[in-house]
Amino acid sequence: MQKNSEFIDKLRTSGLRPTRQRLKICELLFNRDKTFHFTINDLARNISEKLNEKISLATIYNTVHAFKKKGYLKEITINSDKSYFDTNITNHHHFYDEDTNQLIDCNNNEIGKVKIKNNITGKKINSVEVLVRVASDIQNQN
Repeated sequence: MQKNSEFIDKLRTSGLRPTRQRLKICELLFNRDKTFHFTINDLARNISEKLNEKISLATIYNTVHAFKKKGYLKEITINSDKSYFDTNITNHHHFYDEDTNQLIDCNNNEIGKVKIKNNITGKKINSVEVLVRVASDIQNQN
């Protein structure tokens, strides 16, 4: 578990002043044992419900994006209007449950080697991360 001084350092290195609200955001994001996947709205709801705090959506948005830019969070784009953020910043794969809108970590050993046959000229591949979309199999539910 992280301490307040670590949260202050994270905020400052992200170019943010360590206000009480931003420290609460850090506490919810980084003071946990397991990976946390969230949308901005999910995080706002969690702050309101779990911490009984009122923090503006703009503050949450700006803080999350500053953390992403600094490399403390990873953004996973589901479609043009839905992105999740992940506190696990290592290269790894995900399942996206379209029934529950839940993003679930998938271990690298659960996905076979992905072979890229072509690359963009003048570019190198930094990482390959697979997003597997899943939904209920309606045919097998009868």
